[in-house]
This record gives sequence, structure tokens and C-alpha cells, in this order.
Amino acid sequence: MAEESSLSPREILAAIQRAQREAAQLMLAARVILAESKTDHRNVVTEYDRRVQALLMERLTAAVPGARFFCEESDRNDDLGAEHLFIIDPIDGTMNFVHHLNHSAISVAYTHYGVPEAGAVYNPYVDEMFSALRGEGACLNGRPIRVDPAPLSETVICFGTAPYDESKMSRSFVLAERACRAGLDVRRQGSAALDLCSVAAGRAGAYFELQVSLWDYAAGALIVSEAGGRVTDIHGSPLPFDGSKPTILAASPENSCSFLEMANS
Repeated sequence: MAEESSLSPREILAAIQRAQREAAQLMLAARVILAESKTDHRNVVTEYDRRVQALLMERLTAAVPGARFFCEESDRNDDLGAEHLFIIDPIDGTMNFVHHLNHSAISVAYTHYGVPEAGAVYNPYVDEMFSALRGEGACLNGRPIRVDPAPLSETVICFGTAPYDESKMSRSFVLAERACRAGLDVRRQGSAALDLCSVAAGRAGAYFELQVSLWDYAAGALIVSEAGGRVTDIHGSPLPFDGSKPTILAASPENSCSFLEMANS
């Protein structure tokens, strides 16, 4: 059994952010980045993913002794209903990282018996720390953020191409065309976590993708929700928290309804 943590969710969030900032120095120092294929040529990992994840796990274990982990770059996928659990994507946007596009993030969520309590997404290239505490709102570098109330027609829309499953490619681009016609334009930026944060910060009117993993959205979904947004699957159902790979839609409540009607018509 996990040891009872003496830290509050706010203190645990602070520990997450300290660990993210420290781990980010590994990313920023990277020069020659060699990628290895995990399942195919699009699904890659680097030594930096592993080093960032190891550092995060070490620091968070020290902060919350007995904590469990659900991580992208290891076989360490513990019980999602654990008393204290950290869900980690060490480098979300690894392909961007490999090609020095400087749009990647470290994403960490903390859950208590399966309930998301805190989360942070850090983009070290622009020093932007998105964070949220359950019931206390979302912030960017300590300042409150909210989703954009503007209709889809007045916003840009982010999307992902679910690159690890080519069977979803055609449908992804059909929806991207519909989104482009419904909004001002579309953006494919290569990081689900940062796309979610773009919605939370009012930079994008919506974000959708036809396949994401829990470590991609655990922190970002909490940030969107606490910023007044809605996060569901592409059919409007609640996102699962069971380690499966659902579709995802994040937007303001109004834009969520508009997008769902457009996507499923």
C-alpha cells in the first residue's frame, strides 16, 4: 500500500512543477538527438524521453513516497485507481523534439484514487507552465486562464492526425476540412498536451484527434476543464480513464456542441 502523503494537492503540484523545470534542462541541452522506432517509423522515442521520465519519477517518488506511476516510456503502468498516481508523458511531441521544432512539452498529472487532482504541462522553449488544481481553476505561469467564448467561426482549431494508426488518417482530414470551413483556419502542431493548453488559454477554439493516450491528455484535460472548457470524446461522451486510446474533443461548452454537430452530421 502507498504511504499516506502529508502533502496537499497544491504542494504536490508545486513538486511536479519543480521536477518539470529541472527535467526540461535535459531537453534544452540536447543537440544531436537520435530517435528509435517503437512500433513504426512514426512512433519514436529518444534517450531524452527516458532520461526526463527517470528524473521525474525519482523526484516525485521523493515528494510522495509510495506513489505509483503510469508512464509512456516504460512498462511501469500501475493501477490507475491507486491512492497516489502520477501520469507522465516525458516529452509530448517527440517528433517535434527530434526535428528541433521547439514545440514539445513535459506533461504530468496527479490523481488520488482515480480522481485527477492536479496537473501541469510545461513548454520549456517558451517557458510556459500551464497548471490546474481540481476545483481551483487553471493558470499559465501563475495567472488565471479561461477558454475563449468566441464561436468556432471566429477561432482557429487545432487537430492531431492520430499518426500511429493510419486507418484514422482519412477521417482525420475529413474532419480537419470541416473544421477549417467552420473556423478561421486549422493548426496541426504535433503535441496533444499543448493543443489542449491552447484551448484552455483561449488561443484555439477547439482541439480534436481520433486517437490519444491517457498520458497525452491526463494533465491537459484537467487544465481545460478548470479553464471552463469541456473535454469529451468525438461523440460527446466522457473521456475514459482506463488506459484505452479514445478520440478527444476539447472546446468551450458552446463550441463543443457546435463541433459535435458538425463532426457527426
